[in-house]
Amino acid sequence: MKSAESFREHIENGYQCKGDSIVVGAAMLNGEPLTGAHVKIPLKTMNRHGLIAGATGTGKTKSLQVLAENLSLKGIPVLLMDLKGDLSGLAQPSPGHPKIDQRMGQIGLDFTPQAFPVEILTLSEQDGVKLRATVSEFGPVLLSRILDLSEAQEGVMAVIFKYCDDNKLPLLDLKDLKKVMQYATGEGKKEFEASYGRLSTSSTGTILRKVIELEQQGAELFFGEKSFDVDDLTRIDDQGRGYINIIRLTDIQDRPKLFSTFMLSLLAEIYSSFPEQGDSEQPELVLFIDEAHLIFREASRALLDQIESIVKLIRSKGVGLYFVTQDPTDVPNEVLAQLGLKIQHALRAFTAKDRKAIKLTAENYPLSDYYDTKEVLTALGIGEALVTALDEKGRPTPLAVTLMRAPMSRMDILTEAELRELIGRSKLVSKYRETVDRESAYEILGAKIERAEADAERQRQREPAGRSTATSRRSTRQDPVVKVLTSATFIRGVLGILKKVMR
Repeated sequence: MKSAESFREHIENGYQCKGDSIVVGAAMLNGEPLTGAHVKIPLKTMNRHGLIAGATGTGKTKSLQVLAENLSLKGIPVLLMDLKGDLSGLAQPSPGHPKIDQRMGQIGLDFTPQAFPVEILTLSEQDGVKLRATVSEFGPVLLSRILDLSEAQEGVMAVIFKYCDDNKLPLLDLKDLKKVMQYATGEGKKEFEASYGRLSTSSTGTILRKVIELEQQGAELFFGEKSFDVDDLTRIDDQGRGYINIIRLTDIQDRPKLFSTFMLSLLAEIYSSFPEQGDSEQPELVLFIDEAHLIFREASRALLDQIESIVKLIRSKGVGLYFVTQDPTDVPNEVLAQLGLKIQHALRAFTAKDRKAIKLTAENYPLSDYYDTKEVLTALGIGEALVTALDEKGRPTPLAVTLMRAPMSRMDILTEAELRELIGRSKLVSKYRETVDRESAYEILGAKIERAEADAERQRQREPAGRSTATSRRSTRQDPVVKVLTSATFIRGVLGILKKVMR
């Protein structure tokens, strides 16, 4: 068995940092923490993405909370997607507890309860900063990925966007998109065919059905104006701390399509608007995506490709993505391979499927002379985790069973009164409160159709009054039956018969 001294040296050498770093806890050996053997994550590699995983009740949320707090203290803004509603306590200091003092003493760190600058955001009708984006901001490619369109349907979507660009028709919300598609196969069919070719009614019908499905998940609240400016996620308070932006998603857990739609649009907007940062000393923004399996569970191949592409590219903009889920196998291998930091809490082996998942999970971690990873995964206590990160040169750090530090903020939610007070003093709530419904494709095309109908009606009214009668007479003369009945021969014959009868 390896000695505690050699293990401490192993950890201290593996987690050396010349630059700034975050201490997440102390390494453990044989179930005991080694005070002062700190497990550190270099800020320089925090844009290399990560994973926080583990069974329910093992401490995932607290680990997320610890990372968010320490990033904020380093002046790095954070975005948290809160599906369970248990992260708002970051806005209040921890009340403290003897067990917390004991844990922090074992780790070798001081404990200072404190609150953090928090902004509450929302995708729904809940209180908070309203998050919206326009259909135009999505663009035809991303929207096609989200709707899982075929190649032919993607072509139709591209034509729709092209028509709107050429004719200065703003696509703001979903009713604009539906109106254009209906116009393209209805009143404006000839106009479309002349300039862009014929659009398949079966393709437009399928797209409309998928748009309606998205609407049924509440997307009409998300598409529209005023669009959210992603620069508002990077604010720093007057004490130099990064804002912790919490998106409350408690009411959309059963609407994964809306959740993935929002997430992808946000990442795409961040990628397109943030400048290239290169190899900087710390990230510009860090995002934590809780219940990440909701994104991947029903994702199409095209959507997974889009996510993988964004994960690969967005780190050059100084943005780190951290997926939080129960089972690492919830995350596709293509995405998992891009994650530098892994904080793995305990897994439970109740079934053969569970044991298989544990075996696969163990294979994702570096080999260690000090642990049997597969056994450790089921033996971890609450608030303990297997940790491996990337050092400042991008190399995996030693695998360390870690006693995780306690959050400095409250490990519970805010009361309704506290939440109202927090939202009430927000500067962003008033900025995005108003829903703007300016003239867009829906109104412009509606007016165009009305004008065309009015012109047709005026044309009918300008026709001569006798025209319809004359037309009727012409058509009557041309009727062969009428021609026979009105012919001179027929009339003379009838008169002759009448004369004979009179005699």
